[in-house]
Amino acid sequence: MARTSSIKRTTNETNIDLTLAIDGEGKSTLHTGVPFLTHMLDLFAKHGQFDLTIQANGDIEVDDHHTSEDIGICLGHVLREALGDKKGIKRYGNAFVPMDEALAQVVVDLSNRPHLEMRATFPSQKVGTFDTELVHEFLWKLALEARMNLHVIVHYGQNTHHIIEAIFKALARALDEATTIDPRIKGVPSTKGML
Repeated sequence: MARTSSIKRTTNETNIDLTLAIDGEGKSTLHTGVPFLTHMLDLFAKHGQFDLTIQANGDIEVDDHHTSEDIGICLGHVLREALGDKKGIKRYGNAFVPMDEALAQVVVDLSNRPHLEMRATFPSQKVGTFDTELVHEFLWKLALEARMNLHVIVHYGQNTHHIIEAIFKALARALDEATTIDPRIKGVPSTKGML
């Protein structure tokens, strides 16, 4: 069964049409209106081997906040839906990714208990026109809607672009590991019998 899900979400601030295939080839078609976020989501799809399509129209004339937040909401929603009952998945994922002088680590647990723990400092408040505080906003909404435990640790780095890029690549690789089907796992990987 294909682990794919789509969502269409319309508010007074954004209109988003998003599709995710977990077992993809790293292909993406992205129109977010937020260039830096588009770049990060392209990296996310490529390094997670996810197929991701996003058509987003938001009130970017105000700022990028609503669009970034709502894409995080939509991506988390479809990730949770595409995983279905989570039978056979590894559940946990951990990835270290270097990007030049920066090193980021992302650890995930697809536990059905949403939490974001983020240990990262960005030297700059903006990358291009993108407010770097929106990285936290995006990741928190992603974790909340996917109902996953997400830990982001930046061990070091000086260039804000490099730091954020390392985070998104590590997120992709950690989720790729956590969503992988392990034939040794029978049922759901929890002593509770459910996730």
